Amino acid sequence: MHTIWWVWVAVGLGLAILELFAPGFLFAGFAVGAVVTGGIMGLNLPGSVWLEESPINALVVFAILSLGVWLAMRAAMGIRKGQIKTIDRDINED
Repeated sequence: MHTIWWVWVAVGLGLAILELFAPGFLFAGFAVGAVVTGGIMGLNLPGSVWLEESPINALVVFAILSLGVWLAMRAAMGIRKGQIKTIDRDINED
């Protein structure tokens, strides 16, 4: 099952749909990693034979791609500072 490229793409699309319901880019890195891994395997790019030799190879590529995408999104979006808003008065007091 790990050598079937469309399974990787389908899992990636499923994770992308799941991302719509989870705030904060929780599944986006995994989704892109799965789709790119499936794309490499499906397009028979150089190195795709190595991916199909063992399920561990495909999982390692998936993990590296997912981490890279997550780090890129973190750098692009930045760390939001001051997310906590302190409320010092009640709107119903007036």
